[in-house]
Amino acid sequence: MTTPKWIYRATAALTALAPALALADATPVPNKGDNAWMLVATLLVILMTVPGLALFYGGLVRSKNILSVLMQVMVGFSLIVVLWCLYGYSFAFTEGNAFIGGGSRVFMNGIFEPFSGTFPLAATFSKGVYIPEILFAAFQATFAGITCCLIVGAFAERMKFAAVLIVMVVWFTLAYLPVAHMVWFWMGPDAYTGADVVDAMNAKAGLLWQWGALDFAGGTVVHINAGVAGLVGAYMVGKRVGYGREPMPPHNVVHTMVGAALLWVGWFGFNAGSALEAGNSAALAFLNTFLATAGAVLAWSAIEWALRGHASMLGAASGAVAGLVAITPAAGNVGVMGALIIGIAAGLVCFWGVSGLKRLLGADDTLDVFGVHGLGGILGALLTGVFNTQELSGPGLVTDWVTVTVGSNPIPTQVLIQAKAVGVTIVWSAIAAFIAYKVADLTVGLRVSEEAEREGLDTTEHNERAYTN
Repeated sequence: MTTPKWIYRATAALTALAPALALADATPVPNKGDNAWMLVATLLVILMTVPGLALFYGGLVRSKNILSVLMQVMVGFSLIVVLWCLYGYSFAFTEGNAFIGGGSRVFMNGIFEPFSGTFPLAATFSKGVYIPEILFAAFQATFAGITCCLIVGAFAERMKFAAVLIVMVVWFTLAYLPVAHMVWFWMGPDAYTGADVVDAMNAKAGLLWQWGALDFAGGTVVHINAGVAGLVGAYMVGKRVGYGREPMPPHNVVHTMVGAALLWVGWFGFNAGSALEAGNSAALAFLNTFLATAGAVLAWSAIEWALRGHASMLGAASGAVAGLVAITPAAGNVGVMGALIIGIAAGLVCFWGVSGLKRLLGADDTLDVFGVHGLGGILGALLTGVFNTQELSGPGLVTDWVTVTVGSNPIPTQVLIQAKAVGVTIVWSAIAAFIAYKVADLTVGLRVSEEAEREGLDTTEHNERAYTN
């Protein structure tokens, strides 16, 4: 039987294509399950901000100022997302130096290759596992957006809308981008191909990453960063007219509760999404976020009941946010019982933060941004150093990325590293915030007139009213 000539031709063609096929096989292909999870996680973080944070803050202010807060959150979030795509992502997550990235992704250059139809890939925390870089950039955009929006709670009810936007632009550029780069930028696990390249790869990472600081989802980058910026703003803008003399209760605790509930739900995207893949680390972060928050609600309610004779809805909502904040840096970095302890500690410590510490600081931090986010972030960052160790049922950390060996640092060592990261974040954010507020003050002025403040920012800044009676 004679072999058909097309078989010889097909065989020759396949032989010629063999190198190309081998190369194709070696090219990582993102898992659709990971992609789907990260799309959902990104949507959840958007839910956290608009409407979650907006309603949480909106319910806490007086009725004459609710729309001003909603506007600051919605427009501010939109502004930061645009800036993120223009230059923010590039300076946060590309190779530069230990403090800031470079300009290779300015205007999202190279994030999509139109002529080949290909999408560059972004590393996760597992060798050989990638997601599309454009998806990673979108996910991180939500982090930048909500961080800048958290700040507005500190100076709510008295700051010009234009000044708020200027502060966001300057602080985002000078504080958020460098801190995000210092904490989270590294070359990815596949860059560690052998012992001979370890030092070179480490040197390309952000400063705090090089130090070994652990921040799973943003204790330093998001919460301490925003909390400090808010506190600086509270000092520089000054106290509200009548603060300490006139009652200023939240006008709608129902809005605040709904906002807190949306924050709780959305936070699963925030924390579990920071695993960057739908794997075990995401599952651990998910349960830890669930449990720590529940523990914080119970702890805040219990201490409020014990000291004031009642447990309030406002307290429970505040406790939930405190627990969410504190578990953020620890979410995938501690064991389940460690998460519960962190949550309980957050409920107790942040209760003191919005009462005793607030009086000591003497600042009119309207919605307790520092007392909850700043203090909760500091607590969570430090306790991550305690409960990360495998001796306390934590997952430990990767001690060698070449072999992906997992171990634990001694608790004092890791706590010291965490404390250094906290210190750098506080100082960096405070300096950047001072500059941001000063720029706004010198250009448009920081606060509205006393007359406008008494009338309410909804009317004077936006010519709208939330309620007709």
